[in-house]
Amino acid sequence: MLPTAFCLLLTFPSLAQKTVPELWGQRVHDDAHVLKSQTVDQLEKELKAYEDSTSNQIAILIVPSLDGDVLEEYSLRVAEKWKLGTKGKDNGALLLIVVDDHKMRIEVGHGLEGVLTDAQSNRIIRNEIAPEFRRNDYDAGVKAGINGIVKAIAGEYKADGSPGLSSDNTISLVAFILVFVSIIGYAFYKEIRSPSGKSLKGSRARSGVGRSASSSWASSSGSSFSGGGGSFGGGGSSGGW
Repeated sequence: MLPTAFCLLLTFPSLAQKTVPELWGQRVHDDAHVLKSQTVDQLEKELKAYEDSTSNQIAILIVPSLDGDVLEEYSLRVAEKWKLGTKGKDNGALLLIVVDDHKMRIEVGHGLEGVLTDAQSNRIIRNEIAPEFRRNDYDAGVKAGINGIVKAIAGEYKADGSPGLSSDNTISLVAFILVFVSIIGYAFYKEIRSPSGKSLKGSRARSGVGRSASSSWASSSGSSFSGGGGSFGGGGSSGGW
């Protein structure tokens, strides 16, 4: 008879973790062979130039399958093993694409979570990458995704973050807003017409707290891609096509 422990391993093959490839000084790893060689070379050069000018490290890993592994867990292991980002800044990001599973994820280092937010990552996946992948144009999709990541980090990425509303939902939303505004306006009118009039004699200060984020990144002193960060906490987003 087979040992019990061995039988359990056969019963639960998904417990095995997918191997993380070595970095080998490369920013673009197309293990699924879906990108043109010109695209790989172009992305490699662009990402190197981007790192040299900002110190931010972005890497791409494309695999055929997760082999039963969990997308988020595998992505985190890759980012941490490759130590994406520079030491003390942890300003790294990983674009992971799983071709056969039609899944992808943007993993974001701690140092970039304030600019490359979960919401921004989700929009980049949904609006930039997925439409191209549905047309089987992986080259265009990866380029668009990297462009979106770079723009988001710079605070320049703009995209509609809400799903499209149907005409019925739009009408209902507008009607609700109009009713709400009417109720508030009527209550305000009644208050200023009250006999005492004292409630509004003192001005009511209303302060809106706005957030403005500006980031400046020091130029990298070195040009080699070796990874020096690696602090990731699960920031980013997953999606499919």
